[in-house]
Amino acid sequence: MPLSALTPTPLWQHFQTLCDIPRSSKHEAALIAAIVSWCGENNLDACQDAVGNLILRKPASIGKENSVPLVLQSHLDMVSQKNNDSFHNFLTDSIIPQVQGDWVKATGTTLGADNGIGVAAILAVLGDPSLVHGPIEALLTVDEEAGMTGAAGLAAGVLEGKVLLNLDTEEEGELYVGCAGGVDVNACFPLQLEAPPDDFLSYEIKVSGLQGGHSGIEIHKPLANGNQLLARLLESCLQQDIKISKISGGTLRNAICRDASASILITKGAETTALEKLNALSAAMASEYSGYEPHLKISIQEGGTPAQVWSQDFSQRVVSALLACPHGVRRMSDQFEGVVETSNNLATLVQSDNELWVGCLPRSLMDSARDAQVAAIRAVFELADARVEVMNAYPGWPPIKESPIMTFMQDVHKQCFGESAKIQVIHAGLECGILGATYPHWQMISFGPMIKGAHSPQERVSIASVQHFWKYLLASLATLAEVETL
Repeated sequence: MPLSALTPTPLWQHFQTLCDIPRSSKHEAALIAAIVSWCGENNLDACQDAVGNLILRKPASIGKENSVPLVLQSHLDMVSQKNNDSFHNFLTDSIIPQVQGDWVKATGTTLGADNGIGVAAILAVLGDPSLVHGPIEALLTVDEEAGMTGAAGLAAGVLEGKVLLNLDTEEEGELYVGCAGGVDVNACFPLQLEAPPDDFLSYEIKVSGLQGGHSGIEIHKPLANGNQLLARLLESCLQQDIKISKISGGTLRNAICRDASASILITKGAETTALEKLNALSAAMASEYSGYEPHLKISIQEGGTPAQVWSQDFSQRVVSALLACPHGVRRMSDQFEGVVETSNNLATLVQSDNELWVGCLPRSLMDSARDAQVAAIRAVFELADARVEVMNAYPGWPPIKESPIMTFMQDVHKQCFGESAKIQVIHAGLECGILGATYPHWQMISFGPMIKGAHSPQERVSIASVQHFWKYLLASLATLAEVETL
């Protein structure tokens, strides 16, 4: 079934366009050009700011010129993750959506419903002349998934709205009033290498088949992290005097690592015992995660002989640091039941000719707790003689349990669905925290349809939930058009 057969039709048509045009973080130019062209065809004002964010404007419906001015906000970019057997090129290839029952998913890749459904909804609103609403500005930001530089670069005074509706959360029936802040922590180890011995055999360890997922929204789940599993295998290698030559793991800071690998050398004559021990540990780890990671695969196969290997001291320091580095939930929120307050994602391992980089993304609802997590990560890696860089910090969105916009949106939800929405805080980096610092007078709230598996190839969006989301968005616009202030 094509997306064009789904309802609401305009929203899904725009989402198909978003699937057709590659839009990885920092590569949104083609999509922006297409949207600007569409705006010209529909007599909508469109411009870009200094950092590339796209700002669209639609005048109020006749008689609603004095209604509270709104900003509808979503981000243009998507996370680029694919299955190991996929040849998809995110810079050139279209996403291929599939309809499976109530779900839309992609073919072997992330779908980009995060945050493409929000963008598609905004474009559908702007393109429908029959809707009743007040003045609307649309803020479509760039580079949200790779550092939120679009939101951070938005200048004060560019937008005139007073209420921000962020369309970037992923649970139906919930209104979000706060989010976590985060920061990138990168540890750099200068490689310490030596010539490989002559009496060694080369092998490749591969950890694959993990679910992965969003490193904020899904960090509380019992998901395995490929980098952690690899570190446990490497620790076993060091106990057996096995040499390490190269490691890698993960691809994105905000995705839980699905795949990791290492190249090792085993002494000739000792390979049978060494492989038996590694295979036994692999089986034990598979058993540990059998309930949640049924497709976990750890393979050990012959590999090519490297020109150099890690020194023993360097190997011990790196493996010890990876084992000690915190990953997962550090603390749950005292104020919001079931919500993670502070966490860290041991995200990436990248080895070049001269260096090994370890990337982490700690998050917290409280900036002080985020900074405490940074200090712990820094201490782990500095004790191992790594250089640590902390960058791209962004603030959280401090939760406000009672606000005029929350009360208003709750009333609309009751009118639409006969029940109250759940007031929630998300352990992910919504752009509201950054935007609110630039526009402190804004009242902000976030909502969206049900999206599962974001930041992984299992990403999918519920069709029925999108219909409910659309109904709620239109009802909110129409009701807000009846008021001049909140």
